[in-house]
Amino acid sequence: MTIRGDCACKSLIKFREELCGDKVELLRTEDSYIMILADGMGSGVKANILATLTAKILGTMFLKGASLEECVETIVSTLPVCQVRHVAYSTFSILQVSKDGLAYLVEFDNPACLLIRDGSVRTIPFSCREIAGRRIKEARFPVRIGDTYILVSDGVIHAGVGRGPGFGWSWDNMAAYAVKQAADSPAASRIAHAICQAAWRLYGGRPGDDTTVAVMRITPARIVNLMTGPPKDPADDCQIVAALMEGDARRIVCGGTTATIVSRILNKALIPSLDFPDPDIPPTAHMEGMDLVTEGVLTLNRTVSLLRRYTEHPEPDEAFFIELDKQNGGSRIARILIEDCTDLTLLVGRGINMAHQNPDLPFDLGARQMLVEQLVHLMQAMGRQVTITYY
Repeated sequence: MTIRGDCACKSLIKFREELCGDKVELLRTEDSYIMILADGMGSGVKANILATLTAKILGTMFLKGASLEECVETIVSTLPVCQVRHVAYSTFSILQVSKDGLAYLVEFDNPACLLIRDGSVRTIPFSCREIAGRRIKEARFPVRIGDTYILVSDGVIHAGVGRGPGFGWSWDNMAAYAVKQAADSPAASRIAHAICQAAWRLYGGRPGDDTTVAVMRITPARIVNLMTGPPKDPADDCQIVAALMEGDARRIVCGGTTATIVSRILNKALIPSLDFPDPDIPPTAHMEGMDLVTEGVLTLNRTVSLLRRYTEHPEPDEAFFIELDKQNGGSRIARILIEDCTDLTLLVGRGINMAHQNPDLPFDLGARQMLVEQLVHLMQAMGRQVTITYY
């Protein structure tokens, strides 16, 4: 079994602080996905430093093949000591899932990882041991397609403390809410957003602690082939279209000239849509065998803008998902890339498009190329594997 990890995270910063005291690292090796959530002691700058050091050290060491003992001992000896409590302290959780379907989970003083399988909460079989004076929980187990794994900082389960008779949201209540969200909107991005938004409401919009949710869904490979721009040499038209049609993938064509080439090579009709949902984005078109056909630069610019908002916005933003669900071409591409893509294949033509590019400029200064580079960077930041071929 070859699996993929659909990973996403979302954080709330403690009210009146500027930096988050939690840190998430989403890493990808050749044969596994790694999700690390570190929670620095306290809040603000010091907590941010503690969490960032913890997550970066753990991530780097795991990528280098270090053992758990080496990682924990390094954390204990490296983190700065709190002048008040006289301890070097940051809690952490690590989930590593290999592409052959085996998981390794490590927890140190964070809330327990939530496993949702077949619509219900499942128990993860942990063992405990002491390393460098720290009690560590760890588990090794097989994963299944459709599993959802959720790591949270304690700001999630304490949401609402002081605003009601209880001691916060609680792990069980959070888990029940997450099960419903996973059933309604299984994309990792939607689940992370929904849990953070619920915590935001429980805090009354003023989080009393840094609050972070990291989600990994186990899926089969979901490949997207995206073609944009005509090849520099028209003789390569057949080759780039053949690459677009390869494999079991969703297929997106960006650009009017590009779509005309695909239509001609495949001998498929290109039918412009009569819907014009956004006055700033040209309408899409229809072509048999294509999941989406759009205009080029304006549409890609909207897509990149949405991906940037998704990766950089620190707080739950309902307006973002409203924008993502719109029917213009840019939003539709962004939704596919965020929610239904683990592997992106970019097929980029180097041909000059006179509609938006000065033929006296080299290709790498052109609008399309800059957008493609930003798209690659943002997709990689989301943990997606990106392959790019120029023609």
